[in-house]
Amino acid sequence: MKINKSLFRKAFGIALISLAFIGCQEMDTPALGDYPKDANAVGGPLKFYAAFDGNTTNPLMNAVDSIRAQFPTDNPFAVIDGPASKATQGTAGKFVSFAKPNDFATTAGSFTIAFWEKHNGASSGAEFAFSLKSSNGHWSGGAMFLLMEGSPGATAVKFVIVDKYMADTWLTWEGSSAVSGLFDNAWHHCAFVYNANTSSLTFYKDGISVSTRTWGAHGAINLDDSKITSLRIGGACGTDSWMSSWLGGLDQFRMYSTALTAAEVTTLYSKKK
Repeated sequence: MKINKSLFRKAFGIALISLAFIGCQEMDTPALGDYPKDANAVGGPLKFYAAFDGNTTNPLMNAVDSIRAQFPTDNPFAVIDGPASKATQGTAGKFVSFAKPNDFATTAGSFTIAFWEKHNGASSGAEFAFSLKSSNGHWSGGAMFLLMEGSPGATAVKFVIVDKYMADTWLTWEGSSAVSGLFDNAWHHCAFVYNANTSSLTFYKDGISVSTRTWGAHGAINLDDSKITSLRIGGACGTDSWMSSWLGGLDQFRMYSTALTAAEVTTLYSKKK
């Protein structure tokens, strides 16, 4: 059988070009790297986790969400030393932004928000540790946010939730209930645990319950995921003059779609997670 040499040469050339193209594609795809991961089964309760343990020249990689390998859309924060490894330092007028907190809003009836914070002295105003920006039409521009303001001796802590029906609540520790020691330039673990069965939010500082606030008989939080436009770590959901970015350190930011037990919160603190 005769072989058409011309066709053979053309086929061989195309094959070489294809191999080169595939090789280039593989080289151009950046590796995710070795980022921290929690033991969490697919579909498990931990919905979002930014460890901020990266120390690369790529700020987006330093803030990657380990649950779905989601990179932030922006990370203007600097890398600092944290309670266990690396952490991130808040900046005026800036925040770390993610497109979504994964499926947190669609799965959370109860929830836990946990993180480490370090703040040197009095706040510059109402500093936002995090917020869920929303197009729901609420005056705040958000569906959920946490702010702190005050001094090392007395820090007001305010947790706000807006559900899909525009019912909202401010669950606060302020005035005579303000928390001491949060802004003393040391790392502290904060956990906010909402139990839908009791409509209650418990604030834990360094693994110990501070106290509990109740949202009437509201039950599940019922966030409107379709309206959530971003998760902002260290930033406000709105632009009002009293809304300030976080100016301290932040680390190990976690969002669970379940209410952790007191023992589980203590474990996060004791193991510096």
